[in-house]
Amino acid sequence: MALMLDESEASDAELIGRAQGGDRGAFGTLLERHYDFVYRAAYRWCGKKADAEDIAQEVCVRLGRAIRDYHGNGAFTTWLYAMTLNAARDMMRKTVRETTKTAAYGAYERISGEAPVEPEDPVEALWAAVRMLPGKQRDAVLLVYGEG
Repeated sequence: MALMLDESEASDAELIGRAQGGDRGAFGTLLERHYDFVYRAAYRWCGKKADAEDIAQEVCVRLGRAIRDYHGNGAFTTWLYAMTLNAARDMMRKTVRETTKTAAYGAYERISGEAPVEPEDPVEALWAAVRMLPGKQRDAVLLVYGEG
């Protein structure tokens, strides 16, 4: 009779195998174990708490659909990071579409002479500037410096 390890003590590989077999408890433990990683990566890409939470939630849903497609060829966190990056890019595309609708209002504010609000946190201001870089440059900077 095989002993079942407590899910908190099981390795990622064991949890993945069990989740691929339909074990919801193992899947939940896997999500709990890696949620902070997904959230931090999402936050680095988008810079807003609410958006990072939305991205992390979307990754959890996508992971539920795609866990059976993970074959273990690379590190699970690498696969999860790619999934997070794709979800962040999808959200950014959606945001750009919605932002263009309000671009005229932003132009009006600049013309009206209102002073821009200074960021309170210089580190956050730096990350905001990084997020404004063109796609490939932004990706490179975030990949090198975003997760330390």
